Amino acid sequence: MKTQNITLSLPEPLFLRFQQMATATRQPLTGLLLRAVEVGGPPSWEEAPARFQADLAALDRLDDDALWRVARSHPSQAAVARFQELLERQAEDRLKQEEQNELKQLMQEADLLMLRKAHALSLLRWCGHAIPPAEKL
Repeated sequence: MKTQNITLSLPEPLFLRFQQMATATRQPLTGLLLRAVEVGGPPSWEEAPARFQADLAALDRLDDDALWRVARSHPSQAAVARFQELLERQAEDRLKQEEQNELKQLMQEADLLMLRKAHALSLLRWCGHAIPPAEKL
């Protein structure tokens, strides 16, 4: 993996905290700082299933208002009703092939919606926004 070097000035109290932690954990300071950047960085879409990555990557370019709209989005009532209907028919083992395909498509759309919402909320949280409980979204 290619790396880039940067120079970073840390306030002395922060530097001392990292230095003490590195000593206490017997880790090199650079490794500890790199881990802090990795953990504290914005959420990554690269570990999502490949079919969803482009949609999630696009969220990285949205402003906060657009991210809030994504976070507060919901499936249509018609889609939810159809999904429920197909699930019931599946439980009764009465799905035709085209209905199985439709259910699969609706499931993928639901997965994408949930991943988009979660990623948008993660980005908003990383930017310092307070995230309300799910029932308030």
